[in-house]
Amino acid sequence: MRFILLEEKTVKNNEVKNVGQFQTAVLGLQHLLAMYSGAVAVPLLIGTALKFNSAQMTYLVSIDIFMCGLATLLQLLRNRYFGIGLPVILGCAIQAVAPLKMIGKEFTIGTMYGAIIVAGCFVFLIAGQFSRIKKLFPPVVTGSLITVIGLTLIPIAVQNLGGGDATAKNFGDPQNLLLGFLTIVVILGVQIWARGFLSTIAVLLGLIVGTIVAAISGMVSAAPITEAVWFHIPQPFYFGMPHFEWSSAVTMIIIALVSMVESTGVFFALGNVLDKKITAADLKRGYRAEGLAVILGGVFNTFPYTTFSQNVGLLQLSGIKTKRPIYWSAGLLMLMGLLPKIGALATIIPTAVLGGAMLVMFAMISVQGIRMLLRVDFNDQRNILIVAISVGLGLGVSVYPTIFQFLPKAIQLFLGNGIVVASLASVGLNIIFKGRAGLDE
Repeated sequence: MRFILLEEKTVKNNEVKNVGQFQTAVLGLQHLLAMYSGAVAVPLLIGTALKFNSAQMTYLVSIDIFMCGLATLLQLLRNRYFGIGLPVILGCAIQAVAPLKMIGKEFTIGTMYGAIIVAGCFVFLIAGQFSRIKKLFPPVVTGSLITVIGLTLIPIAVQNLGGGDATAKNFGDPQNLLLGFLTIVVILGVQIWARGFLSTIAVLLGLIVGTIVAAISGMVSAAPITEAVWFHIPQPFYFGMPHFEWSSAVTMIIIALVSMVESTGVFFALGNVLDKKITAADLKRGYRAEGLAVILGGVFNTFPYTTFSQNVGLLQLSGIKTKRPIYWSAGLLMLMGLLPKIGALATIIPTAVLGGAMLVMFAMISVQGIRMLLRVDFNDQRNILIVAISVGLGLGVSVYPTIFQFLPKAIQLFLGNGIVVASLASVGLNIIFKGRAGLDE
């Protein structure tokens, strides 16, 4: 990355802003903090379930952060073979947690990473064929899907705002609520009254103010920073060579398909935010980049990677819609993975503060979906039914994923994701109601 003054012009509140290199880096940091908790959640959950010791856990978290940056870079570097070239950030696929824990416990850690490598190869190889689904996503389908993406994320934000663990006795503690709503108020205040560059970093300022108030209240611990090591080097096959077992591989291929459907919705959401038409070639390169990231995740003993949707809301909120801040995010993630003490800095942000920021960002994604639906002809009763049923099923499954608990395990893995169910419902209904004409809208 060349350290020269770069100017980017964006228009927000009828004001033209010149964004220099330092400001671009700050915007990149804002994107990083927005996705950081989701990025570290997967290694923490899996490492704890598999009873990793402190040294193994330190490596797992550090290399995962590093790989998030590398995976993001693969997606940013658009070329003829891979990379969608949109301002996206990749992180661990949370839907992979339960299957990976199951594989790690029933077989070996090597089997877990062997299955990840197979899934990555599968994604890379079918990217061209899968990209042909673009015609299945007219505005009525895409708008419904993006709305569901935002709505299904909002409960996660509210849970974090209450403290993170809904089963804990102190869930909804007034201190947590105060921090969460203070963060929201700061973000809204900056968005409404700030001008120029400050208005683009409203989420970052909300996180900083919330964390400072929490620190004054004695709710922030510096232990993660003091306990972290200074330097870590990525090592291929750190936990041993991969083992390949067919049922584990099939399980992770199903998870990979779920991630591809989710990523499709995010790609279309970004295209709408950026006013850019997403082509089948774009989708193919995007899927291939994710496939490469998943393969590298297996090689370096981390996890499957997928496009994070929370950053779409941040793009809409900040008004800065270029890739330059995301390049900074990728670089900072890789640096933090190599220097765990720096990476630990982001972990001291209280969960309630993150929840407040997430609530704003996730709601923005839903609003983006609703804006897309405004272009749909709702005088056509069929469109009303497509939106109503797909949104209803998507939200219902997100709230009660166990509704499919008596179905075969493979089907549960696929249908337990509300975004996937909303995709299948909206695409299926659009084809049933409109036939080929519905694909040409």
